[in-house]
Amino acid sequence: MKRLLTVLTVLAVAAPAWGQTPPTAAPAAAPAPAASYGAPIGLEAAQALVDRAIEAGRARGFRLAIAVVEPSGELVAFGRMDDVQYGSITVAQAKARSAARFRASSASAEERLAAGRIALLAIDGMMPVAGGVPIVVDGRVVGAIGVSGASSAQDDEVARAAIAAVLGG
Repeated sequence: MKRLLTVLTVLAVAAPAWGQTPPTAAPAAAPAPAASYGAPIGLEAAQALVDRAIEAGRARGFRLAIAVVEPSGELVAFGRMDDVQYGSITVAQAKARSAARFRASSASAEERLAAGRIALLAIDGMMPVAGGVPIVVDGRVVGAIGVSGASSAQDDEVARAAIAAVLGG
């Protein structure tokens, strides 16, 4: 009986707080519009990105899978290093596809998810794990690169290093 009274007392004290409306945060500023799509990346440039990513991964001691896709998210070039985990093959492609189709890095989706935006998990094709980076040429998204096999931060680092080596930016 004493336990029941304790529970009822706790509920009675907490009840007024349940009916209160939590304060609302100020609306976030609208994000800048994403870059427009451009002509799809060609095989030669896509293969150069894969090659640079493999070099960057090898220099860091990683075993990676690398995918380069066109703006639609369809595969243009792919490479995988020896002994990379098989799961990284599909993850690299998913990171690239997400970055291309949503015109934003998969790291930005990961940051939004970590900040509590769990609705991202319901979006078909969204990969909220760093390592997918849009490829932007002359202000237009021409594709994306996805890297998987190391930590997500390391995957992102390799993807960006490959883009910088091939496109200078």
